[in-house]
Amino acid sequence: MIIKTQDELNSICAELATQTYITIDTEFLRDKTFYSKLCLVQLAAPDVDAVAVDPIEFDLDLTPLNDLLHNENVLKVFHAARQDLEIFYQLNGKIPTPIFDSQVAAMVCGYGDSIAYNKLVQDITGQALAKNAQFTDWSRRPLTEKQLTYALNDVIYLRDVYERLAARLEKQNRDHWVKQEMEILTNPDTYEMPLETIWKRIKIRSDKPEVLAVLRDLAIWREEIARRKDIPRGRIMKDEALADIAVYMPKDTEGLSRIRNVPRDVSKSATGKTLLSIVAKARKTDKSLWPKNERKAPFPQEAVPILEMLKLLLKINCSQENVAAKLVANVSDLEDIAANDSPSCNAMKGWRFEIFGADAMALKNGEITLGLKDGKMHKYKQGEDA
Repeated sequence: MIIKTQDELNSICAELATQTYITIDTEFLRDKTFYSKLCLVQLAAPDVDAVAVDPIEFDLDLTPLNDLLHNENVLKVFHAARQDLEIFYQLNGKIPTPIFDSQVAAMVCGYGDSIAYNKLVQDITGQALAKNAQFTDWSRRPLTEKQLTYALNDVIYLRDVYERLAARLEKQNRDHWVKQEMEILTNPDTYEMPLETIWKRIKIRSDKPEVLAVLRDLAIWREEIARRKDIPRGRIMKDEALADIAVYMPKDTEGLSRIRNVPRDVSKSATGKTLLSIVAKARKTDKSLWPKNERKAPFPQEAVPILEMLKLLLKINCSQENVAAKLVANVSDLEDIAANDSPSCNAMKGWRFEIFGADAMALKNGEITLGLKDGKMHKYKQGEDA
């Protein structure tokens, strides 16, 4: 069913607000805009059939939907929620709460690293979902029956996925693990990037503070235009061009025209004058305000054996606990533990510390050793027979 009138939207949102949880998904486009363009919202609940809300074809006030998204009494269930949450945050300035991400929950339940939705549905329900509408243009109207079926199936089967995962989490006493991860997804800082740090996204072959100061100001200029005009950053100027301008720091039109990645017509245009002005102004700013690209210290060679043992320990513990290793610790976490006496990485906090961090420090302190048992890697605590 597709919602076509305001009365229908008001009614379905009121009905969904009586449910303990709803499943939700979105279809969107972002190839021609800076901000994601919301094209469709799909909703379902235990006792409510799946519906699609079309913000493009029909003139709808989405206030009832927004109220539902922020209703603290209704759990919002997503799969791989980050992009969906970012869209709603951009539209409303608020993040839906409370939420449940089935991809994160699946990782906690041992379904592997970042499992795809169709694979998770097949594993849990035995249903193979069609992929034939996955890469269609969701902004074109009218939507086809094939598109609607594809879109609605996402929230229809998400009900079974959620209930199975929630039951498993409760049985294993791991529901609080997922809640900790949801705190990250519902934190506005996850979706905000200050203008002053945008330059860090751009690859550049220099770490000179003066060069980085120029790059910072060029990146801010591009970002402000992209946001204001709602167009992709690359449509204004490519990353490579900004990096080259920052490195060569042209002083005039001739110098700008010699930079390979800068389009030829830019150097003599108003944009070219703006770029030269930004370069000149950035170089004159207070040097104490120039950014610094702190290089990561080389990993100590003497800690390499410890790092390799930690990698094995991570595999052992995650296999025993049936949880995705990627969710527990990444390479940076392992390096932090291997190289430092007081590591502060995420693997040393919360539930991650319980299932890995504590053992990792015990391994470093010689309280745990690793060896083979029946052809498999095994950990032995001090005093335990191999």
